[in-house]
Amino acid sequence: MAGENAVIIKRVKKGGHGGHHGGAWKVAYADFVTAMMAFFLLMWLINTTTPEQKRGIADYFAAQSISQTFSGSGGVLGGKVLSEESAKAGGQTSVFQKSSPPSPSDTTKSKDKQNNKGGSTAAEGQDPASQNPSSDHLERAVPSSQDGQFESAAESIRQALQDSPELAELSKQVMVDQTPDGLRIQLVDQDQRPMFEKGTAEPTPAARRLLSAVAKIVDRLPNRVSISGHTDGGAFVGAKGTTNWELSAARANAARAVLSQDGLEADRIYEVVGKASSEPLLPEDPNASANRRLSILLMREAPPAPPGGAL
Repeated sequence: MAGENAVIIKRVKKGGHGGHHGGAWKVAYADFVTAMMAFFLLMWLINTTTPEQKRGIADYFAAQSISQTFSGSGGVLGGKVLSEESAKAGGQTSVFQKSSPPSPSDTTKSKDKQNNKGGSTAAEGQDPASQNPSSDHLERAVPSSQDGQFESAAESIRQALQDSPELAELSKQVMVDQTPDGLRIQLVDQDQRPMFEKGTAEPTPAARRLLSAVAKIVDRLPNRVSISGHTDGGAFVGAKGTTNWELSAARANAARAVLSQDGLEADRIYEVVGKASSEPLLPEDPNASANRRLSILLMREAPPAPPGGAL
């Protein structure tokens, strides 16, 4: 019969276990292993680098090598301020804080108070404004154009360090920032890379190259220059009983000599001071090599007074 010779075809559907043996999990696992390796490498680098190296890495990846700081003491650590008012403000004060003119209501109140005491606001036949100049004339505002000039100078220094193969390696030892006093350029020591020979005021060849590059930028601006030398907190007694005070002052003066040789005019020098270890860069580590440094400050200049005292 036809039914006895029928061919029966049985189709067996296999279970959907093939997905577990695909290659997608291998890619995810490789990404995980790579991320973990990068994480542990980062942890190792953080534990093995010095504070100076970390600061150099941060400066390298910063958009600009200049940081706007308006701390009360002008330090790189914003929390270190000199006045109680600045401390309450979180270590930041504006350069233009004292230069804003008084409001009309304040001026009116002041005049009324003087009249009540029997004083007069103007002499007979004279202009009142000539006798009571506003505080914005007494305390002249720092021109905002100086900020732009300082930013340009800082960028020029950064570019000069990058363009010179001899200076590129030393760029980690240069710190540039703006303070209420002006544009500050600091040349700091690193382990095995001092700016001066040990215990002397003789600049190293690397320090001379850096000072020469700084002098070319500083010479473009008319601002006066303040140079200060700093040492670490370690005790030092040199020949004839010299201490860190004499050593820091001698190093600042040696830097002045190098800047003068490279074109900085003598009448641009406002002061040359030695501060020993009184203003450490890293207060938490007084003996750190970064505390040994030179600070070259391009001072903010108030606009010249009009001739004849006219306002």
